[in-house]
Amino acid sequence: MTESASKPNTFCTSSIHGEEFGKSSVIVNENPTLSDLPIIQKTYDLIKWYVPILNRLPRDHKFALGERIIAGLYDLLEGFIQVRYTKEKLPQLKALNIRLEVLRHQTRLLLDFQILSARRYGYAGQSINSIGMDLGSWIKQQQAV
Repeated sequence: MTESASKPNTFCTSSIHGEEFGKSSVIVNENPTLSDLPIIQKTYDLIKWYVPILNRLPRDHKFALGERIIAGLYDLLEGFIQVRYTKEKLPQLKALNIRLEVLRHQTRLLLDFQILSARRYGYAGQSINSIGMDLGSWIKQQQAV
């Protein structure tokens, strides 16, 4: 057994296991939080929860508002990952803050159109606000540098 095969909770191993059974599979951990910033994990979790809901929107909202929200969520995740490895973080963080504010308003539209229940709106709002608090802290930390 290889070293990575003995650790079944590794995130995405590049080695393929199960060859002895004629099958190949990739071991994936459901919570890859070991090396991720909390803001990245929170955004990832929001995407996992929100995208299936957005994919079930009525047709007249799915292709306009739903797809914009989904694209914005993926843009946020990509942006946070990119900023993590960027030397000049502040300009990108400020742009992501604007993107998050747009997401807040788009989510509110779903409630106002009575497409999203108040309970789901509450959960989405809490998640977005939590990401926003982390982002605000990150921006303040970068301004102090």
